[in-house]
Amino acid sequence: MYHSSINLLDVRAFVLVANLGNFTKAAEALGVSRSHVSRQIQSLEKQMGVSLIIRTTRSMKLTTAGRAFLASCDQALNSIDKAVHTAVDDIETIRGNIKINCVGGYIGEEMVSEFIAAFLQAHPDVTVELDFSSHRVDLLEEEFDLAIRMGELADASYVARKLTTIEMQTLASPSYLANSAPVTHPKHLKSHRCITGSVTKWRFEHIETKESVEVPIEGVLSCKNGRVLINAAKKGLGLIRVPRIYCEREIEQGQLVSVFTDWQVSDVPLSIIYHKDKYQPNRIRACISHLISAFGNS
Repeated sequence: MYHSSINLLDVRAFVLVANLGNFTKAAEALGVSRSHVSRQIQSLEKQMGVSLIIRTTRSMKLTTAGRAFLASCDQALNSIDKAVHTAVDDIETIRGNIKINCVGGYIGEEMVSEFIAAFLQAHPDVTVELDFSSHRVDLLEEEFDLAIRMGELADASYVARKLTTIEMQTLASPSYLANSAPVTHPKHLKSHRCITGSVTKWRFEHIETKESVEVPIEGVLSCKNGRVLINAAKKGLGLIRVPRIYCEREIEQGQLVSVFTDWQVSDVPLSIIYHKDKYQPNRIRACISHLISAFGNS
């Protein structure tokens, strides 16, 4: 039987414990002690007359009643969150802060930064925190609103919108190729000096037969910064695999040339991802639309 005396703060504590997976993280999020959160859950269970969480010394799991209660609470709290945002987010105004995590290199430092600057000029009441940390951040845990990432995205808990397609190329300096053994097949890479970024397994597809080959690469130099890779390749240190957009000028000037004629690297999607089923303030929706449009016109 429902009791009107149930404390909504206890309900919020339960939702945090259930979603974060343990009492300690929930306590940190709430700024209280672990024992305080434990007492809140016990109070809630007593008021409701049901067991919501089974606790052991090493783990916890929700009861059947706990899972059902969580589903209802998530929906209800999301409605409250939306109501609050709707009340304070003037329909005619785009304002507030946006936290964005983004790939670095040319894409982040030249393209995205330029697009964000244009967005800020158009919306003077918005502020943006643009982060280029290379690790794959968790949007929820690290409180980012948006992330821009290369590659296929398997996490179904987020929405992904494709911004553009990035052409990848395998390149080297003419001097390196002139003084090295011929490279006509990806398997030849094992006997060549290579310079690697974050990807150390290079996959290729034959242009005509569509045969696929993956080669593990041990780089003579490894660095996640694209400019470092390009400069090293220009000096004749070895072969690189990078987005063509990183080094259009070097290719046009003949400082870097394509290694293969019959093998290609598949294009890589660049996507913007954001929280699923979460109310989006006007500033977030506007920023997503702006970036999609900017990449479409670039």
